[in-house]
Amino acid sequence: MASFERIKPVVKKEFRQIVRDKRSLGLLLVLPAFLLIMYGYALNFDVKHLSLAVLDQEKSQRSRDFLDGFRHTEYFDVKYDLTDQKQIDDLMEKGKVQVAVVVPRDFSRSLIAGRETTVQVLIDGEETGIAGTAIGYVNAIVQSYATRVVIEAIEARGGADLSVPVEFQPRVWFNPELKSVRFLIPGLMAFVLMITVVISTAFSVVREIERGSIEQIIVSPLRPHELIIGKIIPYALISLISAHSVLLFGDLVFDVSIKGNYAWLLTGILFFLVCGLGLGLLISTIASTQQVAFMLAVITTMLPTFILSGFIFPIRNMPVFIQAVTYLIPARYFLVILRGIMLKGVGLSAFGGEMAILAGFAVLTLILSSVRMSKTLKKG
Repeated sequence: MASFERIKPVVKKEFRQIVRDKRSLGLLLVLPAFLLIMYGYALNFDVKHLSLAVLDQEKSQRSRDFLDGFRHTEYFDVKYDLTDQKQIDDLMEKGKVQVAVVVPRDFSRSLIAGRETTVQVLIDGEETGIAGTAIGYVNAIVQSYATRVVIEAIEARGGADLSVPVEFQPRVWFNPELKSVRFLIPGLMAFVLMITVVISTAFSVVREIERGSIEQIIVSPLRPHELIIGKIIPYALISLISAHSVLLFGDLVFDVSIKGNYAWLLTGILFFLVCGLGLGLLISTIASTQQVAFMLAVITTMLPTFILSGFIFPIRNMPVFIQAVTYLIPARYFLVILRGIMLKGVGLSAFGGEMAILAGFAVLTLILSSVRMSKTLKKG
């Protein structure tokens, strides 16, 4: 059992060290909120206000009615009314427009005669995600106009008042406005907390080695697990404050609040922070210098959390082998908990498995760091 009297001096020393080291203190308290705001505004997958050029070769009332579907929407901004198709090539090449719509000269005649008419839509495919979304927007506008024309034509021929036989009324749960920021903010919280916590604690033991104070620890009656606990407690408390500042900024700046049970959210945050703290201390016992510790911390946290946790890229779309690797990333489970509580307001039944696995990761990292700490003390 760990002796509190032996752990207490380590806790005090770490607190003093953190307060004196403005870099570590800023990394833990200021940087997470700053990164959340910066990435929250920079990472935005909402495709709106696409630059649009229109070439109305007919210039009739019908062609203007058709183009109004593009003008009166937030998805497109009509930047250019063209007079020549060659202008489209120049605008596309310079990146001034992303979509161009060309209405043919026989647009109205074809509609009146009941013939199919072809409207040309040119889309810049440089950014595939935006191009695919733009195709969906254009298709929806064209289909809506085509349905209206068919109904008007039938009514003009003496048909009764018609309505669309199947009415599409989607109801979106958890994120009705379909704002990507609501999906990204929980992921950003996990991403920012993991990086800052691991990097700050990765300097802990290696700093003792570089300064020569590790010898004093070796001759002390401290056991490896007591040293681990003593070093984790200060970082855990400060990281909790940092985590809540991230939650606060997420609510105030991006309107992403906690809809579920706060107690379960706090439990998940604690387990996740312990994972990060344990990993940071493990790195600190492996690295020979603070520069090496920093590089290992970045490599083991930034790329896995960003790419393999489901933060940006859906795990189900990854190759099977990569999906298997994601099971080793604690952030994967923390994201399920965060999004479940913050976006859906669900209970433990929805993320109980992820919570248990995250707790297992926390215990495992502490055990591994304790074993490595024991070897480091023996070498010293």
